[in-house]
Amino acid sequence: MHYTLYTQITWAWIAVAVVTFFYLLRQNAPYGRHVQPGWGPTVDNRLGWFVMEFTVIVVFLTTLLWSGLPASKPVWVFSALFLFHYVNRSIIFPLRLRTRGKRMPVVIMFSAVGFNLMNGFLLGYYFAHFAGYPPGWWFDIRFLLGMVLFWAGLGINWQSDNILLGLRAPGATGYAIPRGGLFGRVSCPNHLGEMIEWAGFALMTWALPAWAFLIWTVANLAPRALAHHRWYQEKFADYPPERKALWPF
Repeated sequence: MHYTLYTQITWAWIAVAVVTFFYLLRQNAPYGRHVQPGWGPTVDNRLGWFVMEFTVIVVFLTTLLWSGLPASKPVWVFSALFLFHYVNRSIIFPLRLRTRGKRMPVVIMFSAVGFNLMNGFLLGYYFAHFAGYPPGWWFDIRFLLGMVLFWAGLGINWQSDNILLGLRAPGATGYAIPRGGLFGRVSCPNHLGEMIEWAGFALMTWALPAWAFLIWTVANLAPRALAHHRWYQEKFADYPPERKALWPF
């Protein structure tokens, strides 16, 4: 594929993200606490998580390695970080979920599969065919700052997930007000952490598909955080009024 065509596809994908963002501001994605009847067949929650998240690993690696091993060392570092996140998200995280009996609509699972197919392909293809980094990239401010943001965001995301997972006893299905960590400031620090993580990834790679991935992350998670925040306020009369939806203070 010529680079011009590749960039046109990527920019079109970014445009779809913008449209999706405004759609999700008006329509809550029907899974988790926002699940609703009328969305068709459902699948076990943990199985759905595995299928939709493991897809990106398969597509990314297939696209990256189809034409041989990339020569760029930074590409291997970026690929390892990307896969590190998704091994946790697709295998470890679903196994830790205490949501026995909970289900998600199949349409949600397949929409996430489509999202991951596209993002995995765009990143893998860029790293395999277009990525080029100078020898001093390890000391470039974009790489250094991006790496700090990536690990900071990952830490926030994992800490917040651990707090959420600890709220529910095995087999329980109820909800409680999360406390601790950045939950003292915002309703969804797990989403905030993931945005920071992929902002760092986009900065360190300085690649158009990584910025597209960040835009998609915000388009999906920012409306989700707003919906969670409203849900908490409606569900719990004693919900801390000082908490923001996504960004502290």
